[in-house]
Amino acid sequence: MKTPHCLTIAGSDSGGGAGIQGDLKTFTVLGTYGMSIITALTAQNTREVRDVLPVPADFVRGQLETVLDDIPCDAIKTGMLANAEIVRVVSETLRQHPTIPVVVDPVMVSSTGARLLTEDAVRSMIESLIPLATVLTPNAPETAVLVGNSIESLADVKSAATELLKMGPKAVLVKGGDVSFEDGVVIDILALQDFDPVELRSSRAAAGNCHGSGCALAAAICVGLARDLPISEAIQLGRSFVLKGIQRARTVGSGAAPVNHLAAAEGKMD
Repeated sequence: MKTPHCLTIAGSDSGGGAGIQGDLKTFTVLGTYGMSIITALTAQNTREVRDVLPVPADFVRGQLETVLDDIPCDAIKTGMLANAEIVRVVSETLRQHPTIPVVVDPVMVSSTGARLLTEDAVRSMIESLIPLATVLTPNAPETAVLVGNSIESLADVKSAATELLKMGPKAVLVKGGDVSFEDGVVIDILALQDFDPVELRSSRAAAGNCHGSGCALAAAICVGLARDLPISEAIQLGRSFVLKGIQRARTVGSGAAPVNHLAAAEGKMD
């Protein structure tokens, strides 16, 4: 069986739990060949992001063109894109490869509160990148920024997911880990073109073990799409992978424990 090739376009997490490092771990343990385009360097650990150094947009373009000119790619995942210039370069390149499915994780703020996307880049993302997405995976705060409305209820999330669909993606998965509408339960909202939004429920895992969870989710969905799974099945793969990774998180450092990407390799995936 052919090994799928997955490409991540994201920032580097020097602590190893999220970003490029987390994506490549996910790609590897789920049996795919991982490639990476680095958009920014971060000085971070489990407690904080101390500094961010964006990669020049022209060099991001150079990385993309060099990889895609040589290595076949079955699916792409975007994460931290840092600024409007990088968003523009990534969008322009993706438009040249319209048959490759794309998972867009609109990373705006780190789990420790550090800003990872400039204000002007948000508009660029809405106008040029989100319309190219096969699956868009914002959390509730990111969803509120993208639609320009607050998220106060489950009905707000469903309405916002529908608004995001109008921006062009084939599917929107609004992650529910940052909001609580029911004790002990995480409710993600999945919206697909031509269908009403649906609730995807799972038990809420231990707080503080979620560093890199959004990256891992998007990367695992990317793997599913690379394997030609239907969107709903790719999303289920991602949700299962992340839940088990959070449940089996290990202490690393003194801050938020990263997702245990190796849970799958240890035979603990369904």
